[in-house]
Formats: sequence, C-alpha cells, structure tokens
Amino acid sequence: MNTEITDKKAKDPGGWIFYDDECPLCLRWAGRVKRLLNHRTFNLVPLQTPWAKERLDLAESGQLTEMRILLADGRTFGGADAVMEIARQIWWAWPAWAISRIPGVMLFCRAIYRFIANHRECGTNACVRKNRRAWLDWIPLVLLPVAVFPLRDLLPAWIFMWAFVTAIFFGCKWLTWRRAQIRFGVAGALRTIGYFFAWPGMDVKTFLTCKPLQPPKVGQWLLGFGRFFAGAIIVWSAANGTLSRDAVVNAWLGMFGLTLILHFGLFHLVALAWQRAGVAAEPLMKSPLASTSLADFWGARWNTAFNKLVNDLAFRPLQRRGGAVLATLVVFAISGVIHEISISLPARGGYGFPLAYFLLQGAGVLIQRSPFGRAIGLGSGLRGWIFMAVFTAAPAYWLFHPVFVRNVILPMLQAIGTN
Repeated sequence: MNTEITDKKAKDPGGWIFYDDECPLCLRWAGRVKRLLNHRTFNLVPLQTPWAKERLDLAESGQLTEMRILLADGRTFGGADAVMEIARQIWWAWPAWAISRIPGVMLFCRAIYRFIANHRECGTNACVRKNRRAWLDWIPLVLLPVAVFPLRDLLPAWIFMWAFVTAIFFGCKWLTWRRAQIRFGVAGALRTIGYFFAWPGMDVKTFLTCKPLQPPKVGQWLLGFGRFFAGAIIVWSAANGTLSRDAVVNAWLGMFGLTLILHFGLFHLVALAWQRAGVAAEPLMKSPLASTSLADFWGARWNTAFNKLVNDLAFRPLQRRGGAVLATLVVFAISGVIHEISISLPARGGYGFPLAYFLLQGAGVLIQRSPFGRAIGLGSGLRGWIFMAVFTAAPAYWLFHPVFVRNVILPMLQAIGTN
C-alpha cells in the first residue's frame, strides 16, 4: 500500500478517481475521460486495487456499488457527490456543480446515480428491464416542489417562483428519463448529464439516441443571439422605465423580454450548440407566429417540450379511452393547473385565471376542429391565423393576471433595475 501511494504522490496529483474495472460500462467511461482527468491531475485507479480498498475501507467481499474520489487533502466523495466534485474542478462542467447546490437537487442527483449504478449491466445492451416500478417515476415530481415550498415565506415571490418552477422542471426530467427505458451505453450516460442539466427539452429518447441531419447554419446562430440581446435590452428598459413610466406596461414589456431571452434566445442557442455537438436537439419554439391554426400553435409550435410531455403522459392514453374531445380538454386543464402553481401560487392570488385561460384554449381547439370551424376555415390560412391570434392574445391577462404582475413581475423588475 505504501509503495502504491508513494508512486501516486510522486506525480503530485489533485486526487484519485476509483472505478469498478469489472464493469464494462465503467471501463468504457474511464477510457473516454482518462485524458481529460489526467490533464487536471486526477489519476484513475480501479477500486479492486489493494491499496484503494484499504484506503477507502472497502470490505474484501463487498459490492463495489459506486465510484469514489480521494482528493489530495484527504477528503473522499462517493457516487453522485464524487461526480459533482469532479464537475467543480472542470470549468465547462462547473454550472452542473453550482446547480447541485440548490436545496433538494443533490437528492435528485443521487437517485439518478443509484439508478444508473443498479442498471450498469445495461451498458452492454444485455438487459431488458422488467417489472419496473412505475410509481418511482413520479416521486421527484412530488418531492422536489414539496422541498422548495417551505421557502415561500423566506424568499421574495419572484425568486420563489423561479425556484419552484426549477423543481417542477427537474421532476419532469426524471419522469421522462425513467419512462424512456433507454439502454445506457457510455454515450448515453454522458448525454444523460447534459439532458438533465443543459437541455430544456423533454424528448429524452431523441436526445440520447439520435443525431441531427445537418449542422446549424450561421443565420440560425445570428437569429438566436439577436433575440437574446433584444430581450435583454427590453428587460433592462422595462426595469429602468426608459420606454414607459406605466408600471403595468413595463411589466408586460419585461415578460415579453424574458420570453425572448429564454425561449427564443437562450434555449434556441442551446439547441444549436447540441446540434453542433452531434445531438438531435430541436429548438423548442418553432415559429409560433407562423401558425395557421390554434391547434397548430399549441400542438406543434409553442414550447414543444411541454407538448411532448403531456402528449405522451395524458393525451394519448385519454384519447384511447375517452376520445379526442375529452383528451383535449383534460390536457389543457393540466396545463392550467401547472400554470396555477407556477404563477398564482408564488403571487399568492389570482387563482383560477390561468386555468380559465387554458380551458378557453381547449374550447377554441374544439371549435376549430368542429364541422362549423372547418366550414368557415378556422384550421388554415388567414382565417386560421386570425382565430389563433385572437384566442391566444386577447385573454392573455387571465394567464398573467394583475396579482401576478403586481406581486411577482414588478418586484423582479425593481430588483433588476438600477433605480
């Protein structure tokens, strides 16, 4: 043991990373990242090495269930904690470590790690998961928001809103990932980290297994950056009252600017970056203003991440059992409930307005698809576009109701502003 450690210390490493060399998935992972980690003065060592077992106090016959990291200062980490400690040491992976500091996130990360560790044989494409416990799919979607809820009285409403939405987001990530039943080779395991922490979409199978048809063009990059900076200018102007002195006008300008920054700017650029890296990541917003019907707007162009999620979890099962009308209304009701807890709950008021907005959208889709709607051309062309624009924009104040504007958006703009 002393000889082994002396040899390692001669290289003055930042630490040792221990892996199971009897696991095909772990071996392939180690081969892929060895150069990256060696460059950062980490040495890869099999857990089966005698001095490693003694130093880490591993039983001779014990099961090697997780990777370990031993830092030069003597601290040790295991499993997901070890992964995040490695991420902290790498500049481009540091955001993943920063996100893991949010209360409750590490519980989520550890659950992911344990799941992968318990299915490592899938890395050889030799397993078929049977008797999967479906109820486990939903646990983080319940527990993460519950863990964040106590912060409601401790944080400003707008910060609590972002924290609560983030908790729901990661709960949905876990749900889609668990249900996908992907067989995790090394590429899939590495992409999984990106899927959870660096991609807002929910189509896990496409993201983990498919490749884009062609790399993004320069014009797409310019469009994404243009939207991002335009949104930033609008938010800054709204926060400082340079475009209008009316608080409500500034609030709506701020919400429009945030939409440009996130949905049409940042998320678009992230999609292009993944495409450039060889991953099939489609932008979540697909020219919604080009929609020629209300159904096209909600079903294929606006926030396709959520559309994919509710289509798989709710619309298809309900359509098989109760028909398209019931499925449509229930899906829009689910959207309304999600927006209630994301908008009205942080605002502490305005309950019922977001739900009413989405029920109206569902009714509009049914009108469009009815014999009357088809007869007057609500499903295509200029009439379809006008119907879509009126139905989505006119009642928008129900979705972003005055209580939300007053208690969440305006304080957020005040925090952003310089005045």
